[in-house]
Amino acid sequence: SRATPWMQRYKWPIMFFLAVSFWNLVGAGLFGFLINTPIALYYMQGLNLTALHGHTALFGVYGMLGIGLMLFCLRGLRDDVQWNHGWLRGSFWCFNIGLALMALLTLLPMGVLQLQAVLEHGYAYARSAEFMGQPMIHLLVWMRMPGDLIFAAGALLLAAFVALQWIRPRRDTADQTALADAVPAG
Repeated sequence: SRATPWMQRYKWPIMFFLAVSFWNLVGAGLFGFLINTPIALYYMQGLNLTALHGHTALFGVYGMLGIGLMLFCLRGLRDDVQWNHGWLRGSFWCFNIGLALMALLTLLPMGVLQLQAVLEHGYAYARSAEFMGQPMIHLLVWMRMPGDLIFAAGALLLAAFVALQWIRPRRDTADQTALADAVPAG
């Protein structure tokens, strides 16, 4: 890799910060503007399109930011400990793929169906037990399961990574020496 040694050491905090920019564009930007214009708010507030924006913007932006900051601090606190990049790679991709699957397999299609019901039959119908009890809605609810499971796997991988940094740390003497040689003194 052509990255400098310090950048290699901070690869995963940087990757989580990059995920923040993606989810900020998609979750807060695209899905946020979808539901927050005045006319859209009249028809869409409280439907699954609101949950779509909420999930992708809240976890996609603030969750990923929190994880990135935690990893940045963890690297600073335990700079001599070797990181298992496999745990973090798995966690990163599980979080992002799981969140995308939640959004695309359930929240977006269900929100579009609810919006169609609002336009044809009114808001109360789109939130009613009659509408929510349809077979297509039940299918979409179950379609959320793959994204949830993948997302949960990401949380478990991250928790295991952090726990192992404190319970069973592996010292990183070779990289520490290279880093000290690469950073100019004073």
